[in-house]
Amino acid sequence: MCMKFRAIDICYVGLFVAFMMIGANITSLVPFMVIGGVPITLQTFFAILAGALLGSRLGSISMIVYAVVGLVGAPVFAQFGGGIRVLISPTFGFILSFIILSYVVGRIVEKNQQLFTYFIASIIGLVINYLFGTNWMYFAYKLWAAAPDGFTYKMAWLWMVPPLPKDVFLSLFAGWMAHRLHKTIKISSFHSKANIES
Repeated sequence: MCMKFRAIDICYVGLFVAFMMIGANITSLVPFMVIGGVPITLQTFFAILAGALLGSRLGSISMIVYAVVGLVGAPVFAQFGGGIRVLISPTFGFILSFIILSYVVGRIVEKNQQLFTYFIASIIGLVINYLFGTNWMYFAYKLWAAAPDGFTYKMAWLWMVPPLPKDVFLSLFAGWMAHRLHKTIKISSFHSKANIES
């Protein structure tokens, strides 16, 4: 199978790579985005938006490119991090989850472009993000990272409670935004299968 990309497809991928970098470091750029000690990051928002707006193919490709750009050393991850050492970070599972969730979200909305479907797909994407990222974090701390004193599986999930309300809100907002923008943006994943040829 050979995938062909239009110039606009490449632009969309590059745009979402940039969005992800900004979303990862929004509190560094805008310090007041820390509320009650909880940083308001936008990575999950942009990953869901990528899948919902670009579709499964371009959405997941944009997240793969983001991960690769960071792993080769570009400072696109949280706290302007980058490099191969991120692979052993307890939070690397969340980066991997962006690839999976954007594909799943895209597959769901490709089948049905009703607003309710976008909302359901966005919440499913958030669940994937939390399940994959939190479990990776737990096993990373247990197997190779220096775990905090008394670290347990329950503690790992308790850490995810503070950002949950904002992530639910932002996920639904991403679904709503993608639904509103879908008809005004020509995305090959939705409108043509001609880009994938034998």
